[in-house]
This record gives sequence, C-alpha cells and structure tokens, in this order.
Amino acid sequence: MDRLAGADPEAGRARSAARAVLPPALRARLGAVAVLAALVVVVLGVLFAGHGEPGRVDRWLVAPTADSVRGPWRHVALALDFLGEPVGSVLLVVACGAVCLLRRRLRAAVLVVAGVGVTVGATTLLKQVVGRTIHGAGNLSYPSGHTAFLTTLAVMATLPAADRPGVGRAAGTALVLAASLAAGAAMGWAEVALGAHYPTDALGGWCTALAVTPATAWLVDRLADRTAVTGGGRLR
Repeated sequence: MDRLAGADPEAGRARSAARAVLPPALRARLGAVAVLAALVVVVLGVLFAGHGEPGRVDRWLVAPTADSVRGPWRHVALALDFLGEPVGSVLLVVACGAVCLLRRRLRAAVLVVAGVGVTVGATTLLKQVVGRTIHGAGNLSYPSGHTAFLTTLAVMATLPAADRPGVGRAAGTALVLAASLAAGAAMGWAEVALGAHYPTDALGGWCTALAVTPATAWLVDRLADRTAVTGGGRLR
C-alpha cells in the first residue's frame, strides 16, 4: 500500500483523483451522457434490425448512392476513412499511447488501448446482433465502427483538458462533447460520403463511443486504484 495514502486516507484519495483518467467532477455528467447514448444505440438498433435499405431520415439527409463525394473532398474523405482502417487505426493508437507514456501517464496509455478495444468490440458485436446491411447482405453497417473509433480517441484526448484547474463541470463536459461531436461528424461524413454507411449508422457509432468510453475510463481508474492498494504500486 502506498505509505502516504495509508497514513492519510484523504491525501490518498486526492492523489487517486489527480491521477484519474475520468475526472471525478465529470463522472456524474458523463455517466448520464453514457446512459442516454446507450438508449439511442438500442433504439436505433431495434428500428433498423435486419434492414438493408436507408431509412426515412437517411434518405432525407443524403441520396442513397454508392459514392457521393467527388473532387478534392474525396481525398479528404479517404484520408479520414484510412484512420479507421486496421493500419491507420493501429498507427493512431500507437502514437497516442506513446505520447501518454512519454508524459508518464500510464493510466492514460492503458485507457487508449482498453478504450479502443472495448469500442471496436462493442461495434463489432452490435453489427452482428442488429444485422443491418448496406450494398448487399455481406456488408454489416450499424453502428459505424470508424465513427465510434475516432470519437473514442477524441473523448480520451479531451478528458485531461476538461480536468484542468479553472475548467468547471459544465465547461469540461461541454468540451468533451464538442470534441466528440467534431470527431464523430468528420468521420461520419466521410463514411456516408464514401457510401460505406448510412447517416444513422454514424449516429449509432458516435453514441456507442459516448456510451462505452466513460465506463471504460471509470473501470481503468477502479482497477488502477485497487492495484495500488493491494499491490503496493501506483498507476499514474
């Protein structure tokens, strides 16, 4: 056990809060966001289960074509799409993890790997359960894994900034949501423009990330704190 934490429980709790990847001040708000996001994922999954065509909202937002982006914007869409592909996503995760390790933020590095793993696993499982397809029976589309992936990284990258001194709970929550929305909208646009997903798939991917990332961060903190108490180490 950390000797200082054992001698002064309040100091120990303060140290744990300072190292937390999910800021204690934001836990309740982000927890509520996660619950609402999970409800949206479930509702959309039920509505589009087994479907192979765009819904009414999808048709209203964009024409159901195989590929609707041309010119220089296509290169932008392809670049964003690459970030969610196996090679691009691995490179991005390695880069984010390396930054965390260089800053001696081991918890954050663990969260990068765990958060991405849980998000990818969740979207993969949901695709099998929901069974929505695009461009044929073999192309499962709901929710968008690319959108969920980039949203998860945006949330994890923003959490430390949201916990800086002087940033209140409302501002911190707004910062996390704004970053997640920007990342989700960018990747969602790319996936829809390239014809890989329906707009509601992108919404489902964004909400999946918002549902699982705070929960994963909370779990990382819990396990790290328990390890510090039982194993004598500190996971910063």
